[in-house]
Amino acid sequence: MTDAAVTAPRADTSEGMSYLETLPQRLVTLYLPLGLILIVLLFPFYWMALTAIKPDAQLIDMETYNPFWVVHPTFKHIQKLLFETEYPRWLWNTMYVAAGATVLSIAASVLAAYSIVRLQFRGAQVVGALIFFAYLVPPSILFIPMASVIHAYGLFDSPVALILVYPTLLIPFSTWLLMGYFKTIPFELEECALIDGASRWQILIKIILPLAVPGLISAFIFSFTLCWNEFIYALTLLSSTPNKTVPVAIVNEFVDGDIYRWGALMAGALVGSLPLVILYAFFVEHYVSAMTGAVKE
Repeated sequence: MTDAAVTAPRADTSEGMSYLETLPQRLVTLYLPLGLILIVLLFPFYWMALTAIKPDAQLIDMETYNPFWVVHPTFKHIQKLLFETEYPRWLWNTMYVAAGATVLSIAASVLAAYSIVRLQFRGAQVVGALIFFAYLVPPSILFIPMASVIHAYGLFDSPVALILVYPTLLIPFSTWLLMGYFKTIPFELEECALIDGASRWQILIKIILPLAVPGLISAFIFSFTLCWNEFIYALTLLSSTPNKTVPVAIVNEFVDGDIYRWGALMAGALVGSLPLVILYAFFVEHYVSAMTGAVKE
């Protein structure tokens, strides 16, 4: 063994992830915080599912039965929800409105984001900032004038009204998100396409959009989720029971004065959350990567 090998400094292991080497350190710095976060995030879903399968006696008598567990589970509430109410119609209305508003918003956001980022016209950055600031306007300020416009055009109490109103909430954030993602795509690709004679529309359709699929998926998930959970506009613009969406219908139809039918309420919330859970389960990786690309800029 040479002197150089003997005197070579040892690798420094005091940095990086070395603080997770021992079990007590991992317990305090990793497992305990993650466990607390999981409890806080998952407990509402646990309580919702637990209430949906509890018999009526256990929902009322909290002293005899443990409120955090169910003794004799029943699917009576879910069966009554699906087969004795108009819940399937409400679920379809919610899906129809969310899909329609999301498609309109993504189409407008793609055109707006591409023009701001790539065309570089005078005042493009100011326009981009103003579009994002429009997202910060609270819906509680806008729903009254929006309701007046919808009523004037004869669209009151129609799901189409929500499809036309929701883009006012979705387009600003989706545009900002896609702007950040479009900036990560090399401009040299467009220059080569322009030299070859491609038009701006061909560049957008054949080059930008295929490369921006994760960003489009992220914007779609955000828009679809916001439409699915939106309450104020749906409560204001829809009045008849068959036309309501799930968030409004379960509150209006399963609450009689001061009497709350908790089993039906939680069953409706549980079934209504399943489509979003499935959506996030399939596309969560694309959602995270697109959000990272947007924040990077």
